[in-house]
This record gives sequence, C-alpha cells and structure tokens, in this order.
Amino acid sequence: MAESGPPARGDDDRPESSILPERSMLSLDQYLAMQRAVGNETRFRVLDVLVDDGPHSAAELREALDVESNTLHYHLDELVDVGLVENRKRKTPDSEGLYSYYRATSLGEGILTRGVRELMREERDLLDAYGR
Repeated sequence: MAESGPPARGDDDRPESSILPERSMLSLDQYLAMQRAVGNETRFRVLDVLVDDGPHSAAELREALDVESNTLHYHLDELVDVGLVENRKRKTPDSEGLYSYYRATSLGEGILTRGVRELMREERDLLDAYGR
C-alpha cells in the first residue's frame, strides 16, 4: 500500500518553475548557493559587518573579525561568487595605490536581514515571551 501525505523533506519533485516567482532573475540553484554561503560562520560574520557598518577594505575586515588574510579572502571570494558581496575599486589611486573595498549587495542585505537575523529575532521573542 502506498503512503499518502506530504512528501518527506528533500523529496519535493515540484518543478523549479512552481517554486520560484514567475519571472525570477535567479535560478533555484543560485538561491540555494546564497543560502549555503551565508550558512558558514565566517561568511555570516563578514556579511554582518558589511551590512551593519558599510563598505570595508579587506584589511579593515581582517582587523574587525580577527581572521587571517588568506582565510578572509577565500570567504570573500565565495560571497562575491554567489552575489552577496561585491568588490569595488576606487578609480583614482591615493598614497596607498588603488583602494579596493567590499560591500554587501542588496541580495546580501536581504538574505541576512530577512533570513538568519529574522530567525534569531523570532527565537529571542519566543524566549522573552515564554521565559528562558
């Protein structure tokens, strides 16, 4: 006898077109890649700083997060690759050369504020309402 009821997690066979908005500019794979990227603690912390404090150079991020340079650049590259962060370069050099900085994209800000942070806020509200 066949089981009835909702499909088990991960067994959703609906076509991608029924999951995404009708004219989605991104694929489901792209959305999931963003979610995976922000699911890493270091990348979450980088995005958190960029959303809260605005653009930072790699050196400023390294200092703010106390992360080694090669580790930071690996995670910055991951965030840039999925579209959550962008790397901008000043067009005119100063005494230190061309200045490069990172900033959160609107997608980066959205996934952070309406994703992970919203879940944290909901948990805090529940704990406040029902006691810790």
